Amino acid sequence: MVGSAIVRRLESEGFNNLLTRDHSQLDLANESAVAKFFAEERPTIVIVAAAKVGGIKANDDFPVEFLLENLQIQNNVIRSAYENDVRKLLFLGSSCIYPKFAPQPIPETALLSGPLEPTNEAYAIAKIAGMKLCQAYWHEFGRHFISAMPTNLYGPNDNFDLETSHVLAALIRKAHEAKVRKDQKLTVWGTGKPRREFLHVDDLSSACLLLLEKYDSPEIINVGCGEDISIRKLSELICDVVGFDGELAWDTSKPDGTPRKLLDVTKLRALGWKPAIPLRDGIARTYEWFRANSV
Repeated sequence: MVGSAIVRRLESEGFNNLLTRDHSQLDLANESAVAKFFAEERPTIVIVAAAKVGGIKANDDFPVEFLLENLQIQNNVIRSAYENDVRKLLFLGSSCIYPKFAPQPIPETALLSGPLEPTNEAYAIAKIAGMKLCQAYWHEFGRHFISAMPTNLYGPNDNFDLETSHVLAALIRKAHEAKVRKDQKLTVWGTGKPRREFLHVDDLSSACLLLLEKYDSPEIINVGCGEDISIRKLSELICDVVGFDGELAWDTSKPDGTPRKLLDVTKLRALGWKPAIPLRDGIARTYEWFRANSV
């Protein structure tokens, strides 16, 4: 999802010298394959958008895979970028790196100030390690490897698998299928009380381009829209967009995750960036993409 959005953005800005590979062409967890790719292609700028990602259930069920695979991908790409004299690297982390009970909105300084959310701890630790590795290369070797921490993302090419998807994509699929079946009720995990911030992936891509042009610091920077919404309100909004008019039910035996996760985007706003896609419009676009691409 993220990689394809960044490619779309760069192509729309006139960049025609992009080096892209999908997983079938290059396994980023394969150290020798990554080293060979960098040595042959010699990229000057690298954006690390690849990662093993998933929602609460996937993170909770497969912590070994989330930790190991993400560490392998990050270490291989960042090390090869250094060894092949990449001029600038942008590592994309995640807002889940912050403590479960971080102050709201979450400033970048909250990192490592408290315990993580247990349900996605493995993924968060991997992302923290990647960010710290970028800082280490900056401090030890003077390499301009920067790290951005996006909030919850959604948009075209999202993962709509109910076993592994994030909340917004999962709700779009569940609401669509409930509408098609003419169900009277749609069940959502948790209480509906947690609050989350959502950024359309096309907005993230514009922020990434700006950061590559204007941001030059080893310190992490948040990328978000600065507004959040409760899962209950999000569910109602998605049902309205999709056209499901049944009842919402809440399975309180399922985990809520972090109570609130809103990023402080003061640093990013100071660079002159703000999102362009309102949440309702973004959900409508994503639902259109889902309908056009679902089997």
